[in-house]
Amino acid sequence: MKIIDRLNEDRIHISFEVFPPKTDDGIEKVLAATDEIAKLDPAFISVTYGAGGGTSKNTARIASHIKEDLHVLSLAHLTCASSTKDEVRDVIENLKTLGIENILALRGDIPANMPFPGEDRFHYAWELIQEIRQHGDFCIGAACYPEGHVENEHKADDIRYLKQKVGCGVDFLTTQMFFDNDIHYNFLYRIREAGITVPVLPGIMPITSASQMKRSQELSGTVFPRRFLAILDRFGGSPEAMRQAGIAYATDQIIDLLANGVKNIHIYSMNKPDVAAEIMRNLSEIIKC
Repeated sequence: MKIIDRLNEDRIHISFEVFPPKTDDGIEKVLAATDEIAKLDPAFISVTYGAGGGTSKNTARIASHIKEDLHVLSLAHLTCASSTKDEVRDVIENLKTLGIENILALRGDIPANMPFPGEDRFHYAWELIQEIRQHGDFCIGAACYPEGHVENEHKADDIRYLKQKVGCGVDFLTTQMFFDNDIHYNFLYRIREAGITVPVLPGIMPITSASQMKRSQELSGTVFPRRFLAILDRFGGSPEAMRQAGIAYATDQIIDLLANGVKNIHIYSMNKPDVAAEIMRNLSEIIKC
């Protein structure tokens, strides 16, 4: 089944994300976490691509496990900056062989000390999307940035590039994490005005430690609202309190989104089935409405 078909159903969908281990030795731990998340009846589970392409083989393995063994829809990430065009095409063919129907197409981070762009690599996500379209009947997702991509100076450029990317064959979008829902609502208004009509899944990251917040800000450049900073200031020194507060904050974001008509939400669960389970318990009656 394709994810776009699920997203078009008239009901609430909550999905989760897992990431491969840095080495093959950690694969069993990741699979065990994935198994627990699958018990929460998610709309789908996405699997990120290995940093620098190093663990990309485990992306396909985990995505196949989710689909074939857990009988849950799986979404395999595919980045192109760290791989040659031939390597990317090999990955696409492997996903097709495994019966993976859903791909999240990303440029990805440019590896340090690597000349980019090179002639043997895709330069932009829209080029990767075109390539995927030529190699099979995939459902293709892509990323979007409510606060603006860190490499673009103006939000108008973001919208223009996003419209170009969607026009190449994107079925749905997933946002970068954000912590102020008003930013998301404003972003939706702007892209709809620009004629971008595909479903948009807000990406929610439960921040359960002070170090996780710092890392998230480094990766995404997101702005933390004062309300969240107050939580960090008050509870950041206590791991247990910060975990509880972070889950409560993420739950509150999700409830607000649902109350305002958003039906499809993606949670960056960071291989933490306990955090995912607590959020779902908090939403147990809400998602039935």
